[in-house]
Amino acid sequence: MRHRVAGRRLGRTSEHRVAMRRNLAQSLIEHETISTTIEKAKEIKPFVEKLITLAKKGKLEHRRRAISLLGNRAIVDYEDGQAKAQGTVVGKLFSELGPRYLERPGGYTRIIRLSLRRLGDNGEVVLLQLLGEDEPLKKESKPSTKRKAGKKGKTSAKAKKQAEPVAEAEEEAVAEAVAEPTDAAREASEELETEAPATEPEQEDESKE
Repeated sequence: MRHRVAGRRLGRTSEHRVAMRRNLAQSLIEHETISTTIEKAKEIKPFVEKLITLAKKGKLEHRRRAISLLGNRAIVDYEDGQAKAQGTVVGKLFSELGPRYLERPGGYTRIIRLSLRRLGDNGEVVLLQLLGEDEPLKKESKPSTKRKAGKKGKTSAKAKKQAEPVAEAEEEAVAEAVAEPTDAAREASEELETEAPATEPEQEDESKE
């Protein structure tokens, strides 16, 4: 097993991997969008995000650290067939990208999968992009269900304790209402008692006849 060996080999030697990572990271900073395979994109993404985090700090020591990791390739633009220097990769990293993501705590890049396949080995092709200035932040993650269940259990226990005296009071009121008959019930029972003896002799006379 490959213990304590992080990262992807990508079928290259260590020197070739370092050079490829630098070249792709510099191209991403320069153009802000590159097309590559999914394995390379996943390998380069954390490297570029660490460089942007250094750029957000913006001190001289962080600039030197970024140059040692990335190099400082010149950005060249061609106008009328002539090459004109437009600054350097590290200069753009610290002057443009660092201030752009000051309020973002992380997640400066994204991978967009494409339906295209690379000719030759049929590798999956993706776009690796830097986020724009107007990109919204991610939504806040919801708390886990375990915490919710614990809170619900606490609230239900408190509600039960508060509901117990109310339920006891309701039961006592119902018992008192059953034990003490109302005035209407009393009057109805008295009327029945007075009418009952008057009807009994009439029934006896009819039976004699």
